[in-house]
Amino acid sequence: MLRFSALQTAEQLFSASLFERVRPLAERVDQALNGDDDASKAQRASIIAFTIRVLSAFIAFVSQVILARLMGPFEYGVFVLVWVAMVIIGGLSCLGFQTAIIRFLPQYIEQDDGARIRGMLISSRIFVLVSSSLIASATAAIAYYGSNWFQSYYVLPFIVGALALPMIAFGDMLDGTARANGWPIRALGPTYIVRPVLILVLMVGAWSLGFPINGVSALMCAVIATYATSLIQYFVLTHNLSTRFTDGPQTIELGHWLRVALPIFLVEGFFFLLVNADILMVGALMTPADVAVYFATVKTIALVHFAFFAVKAGVANRFAARINDTDPTALRLLARRSANWTFYPSLFIGIAVLVVGPLLLALFGPTFTEGYPLMFIMVAGVVLRASIGPAESLLNMSGNQNICAAIFGCVLAINIALNFLLIPMFGLYGAALATAIATVFETLSLYILVRLRLGVSMFAFAPVQAEADQ
Repeated sequence: MLRFSALQTAEQLFSASLFERVRPLAERVDQALNGDDDASKAQRASIIAFTIRVLSAFIAFVSQVILARLMGPFEYGVFVLVWVAMVIIGGLSCLGFQTAIIRFLPQYIEQDDGARIRGMLISSRIFVLVSSSLIASATAAIAYYGSNWFQSYYVLPFIVGALALPMIAFGDMLDGTARANGWPIRALGPTYIVRPVLILVLMVGAWSLGFPINGVSALMCAVIATYATSLIQYFVLTHNLSTRFTDGPQTIELGHWLRVALPIFLVEGFFFLLVNADILMVGALMTPADVAVYFATVKTIALVHFAFFAVKAGVANRFAARINDTDPTALRLLARRSANWTFYPSLFIGIAVLVVGPLLLALFGPTFTEGYPLMFIMVAGVVLRASIGPAESLLNMSGNQNICAAIFGCVLAINIALNFLLIPMFGLYGAALATAIATVFETLSLYILVRLRLGVSMFAFAPVQAEADQ
């Protein structure tokens, strides 16, 4: 199999003197692309994840601009609020199994424990389908029978959106399964590329056929796209898994897995709510048009999040595989370096997004440029959080999920309280400020916890050598 070599390419392209200057960088590139150590594998997975998220950012941004133009601010605001809520509820419907499998499966693979591998793969899918179907039924019932609690224009969209919940949860479970096996493209491609493309294609098709373009029709397109995406991902992964793991007896330890999954469920749930709490609170306290402006602003800075997401996707399974090593040096170095891989790309991308922000917001429509000042507050919070890397993944993979859940619960409570206090006073600025303040508390708490529990200074400016010497 042919492999690209940055070192050989540089030697052929540059003069001898220039080659000596770029040689260290070329060697690092080759190590990242072809190395078999944990850091190299994590870097490769992170690069793939980052590439997918950049491509998905472009697709999502273009699709959101088109949807906003087709639907107008009000109907677009209805759609995005309900769809964000469905994505959150769908993720929570897994009850932490989509992350627990990333913790356990790499360990079972390292131990060549085929019975537990087969048991976890089968039982996790069944469990998630059952739990998400029950939650979908409850969501639809609450929307229908509790219609007095909502604005009338949200009732039918919530009922339609609830139809997607089982497949959103099932897709998240398949995502975790692929990540646990080190398959980032099969993990992220369906959710972040295939699904948004299908939603856009279906919406444009509905518009061209003369169907009404509103929040309900957009959610119907999202439901169809979600089912198609998750089923395609299921058949692809089932084929891949059948070639990697042979048939045989199954060991199912559902109680043990649930005891670990449920605290992770709290961490993931609090994290999802933290990421989206400001959007939901704007929807609860302001109009759909305000939701549209705020969501467009959030989508515009979404690229700044991708370095964090990519590194998290690339290192979580490597954390799990190394957590039981007798020598913690490799784990500490990987954890510390992941903070660097997260922070510096986030900083550079954040500056770039601020420069072109007004132009990007104007694409949604003339009223959406009102969100530009909010971007400075949002970017500052994202970059600060990136300075400690995927600290919550390290805590979850190392058995510290309970206290991690407690931290996220406190952060979420602070965030919601600040939103209730600041949105009535400052409108959309209050929502952005509330999230930024909560992010400061989250960052400090996670850094201190990782330092105390694992002895890792997971901070972008902490010296790497200090971790190696511990």
